[in-house]
Amino acid sequence: MRTLFANIAILCTVVSIAMVFTATPTQAKAKTKTFVYISNAEDGDIDGYVMDGASGRLTSLGKTAAGRLVMPMTLSPDKRFLYAAVRSKPFTINSYAIDPATGALKLAAKTPPLADNKVHLSTDATGRYMFSASIAGHNIGVSTLSATGLAETAPFQVIPFSDRAHCILADHSNRFVYAINFGDAKINQYHFNADNGRLTPNDPESIGVGSGPRLMTLSPDNKFLYLLDQVSGYVTQFAIDPTKGTLTKVGDTPSVPAELGLAPGIMKANGGEAISTFEDEGGVPHIWASDIQITPNGRFLYTTERRSNRILLLSLARGTGKPTYIANFETEKQPRAIRIDPSGKYLVASGEKSDRVSVYRIGRTDGRLSLVDRFPGGKGANWVEIVNVP
Repeated sequence: MRTLFANIAILCTVVSIAMVFTATPTQAKAKTKTFVYISNAEDGDIDGYVMDGASGRLTSLGKTAAGRLVMPMTLSPDKRFLYAAVRSKPFTINSYAIDPATGALKLAAKTPPLADNKVHLSTDATGRYMFSASIAGHNIGVSTLSATGLAETAPFQVIPFSDRAHCILADHSNRFVYAINFGDAKINQYHFNADNGRLTPNDPESIGVGSGPRLMTLSPDNKFLYLLDQVSGYVTQFAIDPTKGTLTKVGDTPSVPAELGLAPGIMKANGGEAISTFEDEGGVPHIWASDIQITPNGRFLYTTERRSNRILLLSLARGTGKPTYIANFETEKQPRAIRIDPSGKYLVASGEKSDRVSVYRIGRTDGRLSLVDRFPGGKGANWVEIVNVP
């Protein structure tokens, strides 16, 4: 009898363990939450949303005060903090703690007033350092993040640029860093020391590009870097040397089709300020490209064009990574920013001259966008970040 009860007990234990292991993936999946954050420059705040993973629909979390001309933003690698730069005086970078249960933001730290405002922020893979680019200051910088992940200090290394730094990011190996020198139309290349956070020039130190390089993104496999040119709308593909970290140009692909009736833009100085204007001449509107994003599976690439209010879709060839233009989709007015959620199912778009935010479902096989819905947003929406929190 004792043997019978012992066998029953063992059987119950095995069943219980099996149930635990069977339930764990489902439970873990159910607990994962997706939060969307959009900075509104004119309102001086950040909109927060919860995204429903099944439908893509957004539910508002409300607004978090930041400061006028808030943008850009980036996330900490551990997804615990959202960083946002304030581009009105006093120039600061704010650190917001993300509540993993609700997605609510809470101001956790603020840097002392900075010497110049920042047009782009990113971090290294360890979460110990923050990179920044300044158009007005003509420089890039590296600053230390605190042991808890907060941005509390000014950059300890500042590298002057000849004309308008615009974007800075580390490659996926965390050994190399690339920065756009907008006015001189080149990408500067650096070695990155993750032990002390310092940048040193690579060899060669820079590579020439297009006419108005704006933003970059990396392929998920770290083999290629893609650059969006603001005034031509071209996407330039570069191969990354895995040992040296240097870039080699592969080719240019137009992302703005002729059917939109746009001419290449013209860069012009604007009263000595570190910005450019893109004026229409002869009644023909000029290209004014803005953002560039890649799906997590590396199959599709999207750019935005602000004159025509379009999102442009390009496919990326397997193996070679070569972009090919596929289609374009009308979206919010003056779309400065788009972002793809970590699952690769949805794309979120905001418009600087729109009070709505659009969510699109991404076609799994063809990358085409279908509108989920439009949701209330803020004024001057200009940057989107999406995070999955378990």
